[in-house]
Amino acid sequence: MRRRVSVLALSVVLAAGSARAGETACWFENGAVIAPAVIGDMAGDYVIDLSAPRTLLHETKAQMAGITEPELPLSVEVAGLKTPAVPIKVADLDARGAGFVTPIAGVIGMDVLAGHSVEIDFADCRVRIDKPWRARRQVVLPVEVVEGLPTIVAAVSDGPVALQGAFAIDTASKAMARLSTRGAAATGKLDMTARHKAPARLRALSIGGVLAENVPASLADDLPEGVTGTLGTGLWGRHRLRLAADARTLSVAP
Repeated sequence: MRRRVSVLALSVVLAAGSARAGETACWFENGAVIAPAVIGDMAGDYVIDLSAPRTLLHETKAQMAGITEPELPLSVEVAGLKTPAVPIKVADLDARGAGFVTPIAGVIGMDVLAGHSVEIDFADCRVRIDKPWRARRQVVLPVEVVEGLPTIVAAVSDGPVALQGAFAIDTASKAMARLSTRGAAATGKLDMTARHKAPARLRALSIGGVLAENVPASLADDLPEGVTGTLGTGLWGRHRLRLAADARTLSVAP
């Protein structure tokens, strides 16, 4: 069930939160984690995306606030975290917002979240920043930052061809795996902007010695050099994740 947080409730959470540690309720929709946040003075529903190098403001939201610049410095507030002004890009996010009940206001990316531990609890749908991590059982995976994105090593196969590389931790795509178009080709028409769909299938996905078969997949044309693909919420959706503040480990708990 979709969980909503009013702007009033958001104001209370932000006022009560410290400059760093905090948390907020979220909801899980169309394969994306959505949480209340504020960019500048613009409160709304924002995608929390660990595979986004930059924070984005939907141009529709910007126009409603009278913003005409393609990029401008604005502060960001999310889950108790309050940042000084960072360069925010104004972008057309209609494709990213496809399938959502209400429009998304923007995307909170790693330029804001870097340097902070980020926990996403999919079961209860909570986003926690710089909060203590407690898990009776967990798997800890090594992380390497590539072009600003935290990645883990994974391998995929479609049968005759296998591919191994750095895969970004994607909290905003339904596909269990998205592959960069630099190393994969589409068969027929495949809408790479439709991140709420996973129309293709891979024979196998391997991470840390664990194998998944018949993997829902898609392609991505927006990944930086050195990033082979992303691992989306089709993989993470039944777990709790915590990216360490130093971005060296990803903890995964039931």
